[in-house]
Amino acid sequence: MKDIFKYVISGLIAVLIFYTVTSLMESSKEKEQLLAETALIEKEIKNVSKLVVTEMKYAKVYTYESTKSYGWDFFSSQKSALLVSNATAQISYDLKKLKYEVDPESKTITLLYLPEPELIIDPNIYFYKMDNGLVNRFEGSDYNTIKRKIKSDLKKQIKKDNVMKNAQNRLLTELSNIYILSTSMGWKLVYNETDIHNTDDLGRILF
Repeated sequence: MKDIFKYVISGLIAVLIFYTVTSLMESSKEKEQLLAETALIEKEIKNVSKLVVTEMKYAKVYTYESTKSYGWDFFSSQKSALLVSNATAQISYDLKKLKYEVDPESKTITLLYLPEPELIIDPNIYFYKMDNGLVNRFEGSDYNTIKRKIKSDLKKQIKKDNVMKNAQNRLLTELSNIYILSTSMGWKLVYNETDIHNTDDLGRILF
């Protein structure tokens, strides 16, 4: 009877040891998988962390006039120019400035900060015709004034065009890569304290 009791106790101890070892091994595997997933997500975010640039070309003909009056209505001097501006407009998102937080415990990626778009306009100005006034001649300050007015005009043009929308779509494409990877591994993406459930959600929250 004692021998049977010993066998039973030994069997129970063996089962307990086997269960404990198995549980530890499973826990180790889960931890290794979690670490691997975290590393993969970090790598994807680093791949996304680049400069996203949308570029557009603009060509336009301008007429510039400037009149100087010398105290009498009948005594003034006008200068004028006919010019062409070939300008390059760039809208960029510097995703190196992207701030985020990865929480392996809750399997959550939180986007903390997204950089604002930066607009750069670089106009190349070509003078087709230039007429100096008698005492009102073209100077370097005129070129700066013309360039400033062209930039202002192009900013208004860009707002009317789809350039900004195209830039936003490119940004959304880059960030969607993070979302797709995270959901494929059972993680969730959060921005502005809102869970992202699909790429449409991401677009609505961002813009």
